[in-house]
Amino acid sequence: MTFQQLKYVDAVATYGSLSEASRRVFVTQPSLTEAIRTLEEELRIAIFSRTSRGVTVTREGDEFLASARQILEDAARIQAKYTGKAVRLPQFAVSTQHYAFAVEAFMDVVREFGVNRSSYDFTLRETVTSEIIDDVARHRSEVGVLYLSKRNKTSLGKILRKEELVFDELFVSKPHVFLGKGHPLARKKSVDPGQLDEYPFISFEQGSENALYYAEEVMPSIDRKKNIRVRDRATMTNLILGLDGYTVASGALSELLNGPELVAVPLVYDDEIRVGLVHRKDVPLSRPGNAFVQAVRSRVASL
Repeated sequence: MTFQQLKYVDAVATYGSLSEASRRVFVTQPSLTEAIRTLEEELRIAIFSRTSRGVTVTREGDEFLASARQILEDAARIQAKYTGKAVRLPQFAVSTQHYAFAVEAFMDVVREFGVNRSSYDFTLRETVTSEIIDDVARHRSEVGVLYLSKRNKTSLGKILRKEELVFDELFVSKPHVFLGKGHPLARKKSVDPGQLDEYPFISFEQGSENALYYAEEVMPSIDRKKNIRVRDRATMTNLILGLDGYTVASGALSELLNGPELVAVPLVYDDEIRVGLVHRKDVPLSRPGNAFVQAVRSRVASL
């Protein structure tokens, strides 16, 4: 077993593709494939499973990958201490629903691990719920951020257990309506769902996975008469302001990212939003991963 083989395994697990991994570590794909095959034969385990969908980490590979990444992190710290040059770029990826506090925590990680470095490799994916789960399960992201509610907890809980993922709750919030400050309901102490019927409901589109338990909003779009689906936060904000629209969320607003023009008004709706972190069971997080968790907890503590 060589240090180079550990780097190759880490790259394939990170990028989920032999071709992309070979490009990232500057080696031909046949050479990378042969190095990993030799390592698997030496250890007598299958680190990866090759399918028509791509390359995924096996259960045995999970345990090996955790140890391999720790060795790579330790080597980087030793190299940096004595030469000032790390052999491993700071790497971290997170997949999340559209939460401002998650973006702010990600920026905290970049500031901490990117300072005084000429290069690093960080990824933030604001994406659909199914892809968040798949990203973490397939090692494309270390951490995911999503929510559970009365409506989706049974279905999503089964999926998380099947993928051997753990949900760590961050906070619990009652549903709120996000409105523009000039909206006719913006100054209400609370809003009943019936009061929203004449206004368009703006929700995040979930791609090919249209099951209700994947919806990012507690009150799914089919419950409303007027529906508009979008893919990004900026478009949602523009439509809320321009069309007197609304969405339903946790109430956690960030003036920096959501804009100063939005307000959150409590919604009279019998449910709770349980926002949490998703990660692989029994797989330790990297130093940036742990820093992200700490940053998120610090951010949500002030909500």
